[in-house]
Amino acid sequence: MSLMKSLLAGASLSLMPVLAMADPALIFDLGGKFDKSFNEAAYQGAERWKAETGGTYKELEMQSEAQREQALRRLAETGANPIVMTGFAFGEVLNKVAPDYPDTKFAIIDMVVEQPNVESVVFAEEQGSYLAGVMAAKASKSGTVGFIGGMDIPLIHKFECGYAQGFKATNPEGKLIINYTGTTPAAWNDPVKGGELVKAQVSQGADVIYAAAGGTGIGVLQAAADAGILSVGVDSNQNHLHPGQVLTSMVKGVDNSVYDIFKAGPAAESGIKVMDLASGGVSVAIDDNNKALVTPEMQTAIDAAAKGITGGEIKVHDYMADNTCPVQ
Repeated sequence: MSLMKSLLAGASLSLMPVLAMADPALIFDLGGKFDKSFNEAAYQGAERWKAETGGTYKELEMQSEAQREQALRRLAETGANPIVMTGFAFGEVLNKVAPDYPDTKFAIIDMVVEQPNVESVVFAEEQGSYLAGVMAAKASKSGTVGFIGGMDIPLIHKFECGYAQGFKATNPEGKLIINYTGTTPAAWNDPVKGGELVKAQVSQGADVIYAAAGGTGIGVLQAAADAGILSVGVDSNQNHLHPGQVLTSMVKGVDNSVYDIFKAGPAAESGIKVMDLASGGVSVAIDDNNKALVTPEMQTAIDAAAKGITGGEIKVHDYMADNTCPVQ
């Protein structure tokens, strides 16, 4: 198989010579576009743009770390514009590649790359996670809840810290158990390990577990359901995966961001765009699958916390600011 075919296996369109009209492109991070979480949210945004406009776009699923730079350059050379990539891991490569294609607009989700032709979309995950922590505290009967992160990196500590802050603000005497599935990108796609960590946390009394672990989180949610405890999904609305057993999902508007960038096309803005609770960038999902779990008391607590955060009365710590978490 040629390098081109190897790189672009599974792409919706082959990257043939430069087109007269530029198509946007979307590169998924490791874990795959159907991870039911982060990557899949990006895919849904692209598909919504496609359905509404009748347009076409190129897509590529990463198979290894070594493909990042090659993939970006191949797409830029074929005239794809804008090129959107999911995940912080593209940051270093994009910073290197973007200056070589000044007429191409790039967008990266979950990382800041300061180049004149790059839009950096970042989310206030700590704010949505705070609300999930409030809900976990209200739902927990044991007073012990868990957090299972994917790759042990500062970005996922943002989720952990916000969750811990919301939980402790609601139940100061409560206990929080924290685990990560690994220190390499493989940590995003290890549902078996995620399930094992659930069993370990349940043995310590956890009865609500938040999974911020990409594809690994699917194993966390399944193991939690099997154990008869509640879970919290992430990135996409995962409530439907185990109706009545997923307390909520901390949703990031990755789909909306991809849709907006595709819609803007080559005129996509550069600079940093922060998606927070006030802008609807993050939220906790309440729907027919979990509404029976949300008591009036819990809803009142959610509403109060959300009002406090958007109004500035509640300051949710951003772990990325100084790599510390004041509440554990």
